[in-house]
Amino acid sequence: MNKTKLPKSVWATLLGLYVGQAIPLYLVAAAFPPILRSRGVDLQLIGAFGVIMAPWVFKFLWAPLLDKYQPPLLSGRKGWIVTTQLVVFATVVALSQFDPLEQVEYFFPLLLLMSFAAATQDIATDGYAVEHLTPEQQPIGNAIQGGAIAAGVLIGGSLTLFIYDFTSWEFAVLSAGVLSALAILPILFINENVGRRQTTSKQAAPKPSLRAFFARKETVAILGFALLFRVPEGLIKAVEQAFLVDLGFSLTQIGVISGGGAAVVGLAGSALGMMFILRLGLGTFLWAIITLRTLCFAGYILAAYQDLPLELLIGLSMLNTFSRYMEIVGLYTAFMRVASLNQAGTDFTILSSANLSMYMFGSLFAGWFGQHYGYISLFSLATVLSIVTGFLAMRLGRRVLDMGKAPLPLNSQLAD
Repeated sequence: MNKTKLPKSVWATLLGLYVGQAIPLYLVAAAFPPILRSRGVDLQLIGAFGVIMAPWVFKFLWAPLLDKYQPPLLSGRKGWIVTTQLVVFATVVALSQFDPLEQVEYFFPLLLLMSFAAATQDIATDGYAVEHLTPEQQPIGNAIQGGAIAAGVLIGGSLTLFIYDFTSWEFAVLSAGVLSALAILPILFINENVGRRQTTSKQAAPKPSLRAFFARKETVAILGFALLFRVPEGLIKAVEQAFLVDLGFSLTQIGVISGGGAAVVGLAGSALGMMFILRLGLGTFLWAIITLRTLCFAGYILAAYQDLPLELLIGLSMLNTFSRYMEIVGLYTAFMRVASLNQAGTDFTILSSANLSMYMFGSLFAGWFGQHYGYISLFSLATVLSIVTGFLAMRLGRRVLDMGKAPLPLNSQLAD
């Protein structure tokens, strides 16, 4: 395997792209739920915010189009990224002008449009990452992605809550939109072919398609793994901030815990995840993640059952964040290892969409289940599912994960 170093400009571009698309995503996922809960919205409606993630689940349907075609504005993946970012920014501006409770008929359609544009941008960004990162570099790249998501949570979630507490809805939402647009600027100044890998296959590659992915021999194993691994997480994450509101935390406190914690603990989790994968191998690492998250979910049962000191509640939230960001590095490394260079955006998107679909359905279910049966029952269910679905996922994915430190053969090398 060619060990040519990836140019720093490519690393900087990847960082900017992932931060830019994480900000609007966590504006919706991390800032809006506690704001709405503070205004009296019930858990069932907050859980319904999971519907906004639908384009992220179904984006695999149009992913081949991004591998096949180029938009008129700019060529390659750069063109798709810039075009979709313009749509995201326009919808954020529009959202800032509407009240989410008084004008819901405008609010939710705009959220869906923004989610569609951001999901499409993610296809192009992930395709760019797969095309540029060798198997040895993938854990590092995914650590950067995890760190960028942490920054997105901090900016789109915590900073938005802080600004909203002291200014207005309009200014808070607009601030997130501007920062998101600024983050992707490096892609405008880089040649997309710099550091790009080339396939060594002598055979003509088939046109990018969903059929090409499903024709591969490892598809069943890795798809089953992707579908099952994150099933229990949506049950916790969807109501975590509402749970803190019900415990008496202010929006600013929640912003400091969930966003500030993500910035510090999430960065640490991403970095340590990368190091553990490189040292221990992917399979051992993911078994450790299943154990860690199960213990964390059990802690939420205790927190719902009896009053815990503030320090323990904060520590529990931090542990959940730490585990989740480590997990992201591991899962995306697994997905990159089986993504073909001939349709990088399509393959990675299919797996990430499958992974997110279970997370989204869990979020939708969490709102209904929590509203009717309470937090203790919900957190208990998540703890049991963490063990059961984790075991099943690892069994299905063993053909990939049992390879330890060794990557799957990708028949690729860095471009000269």
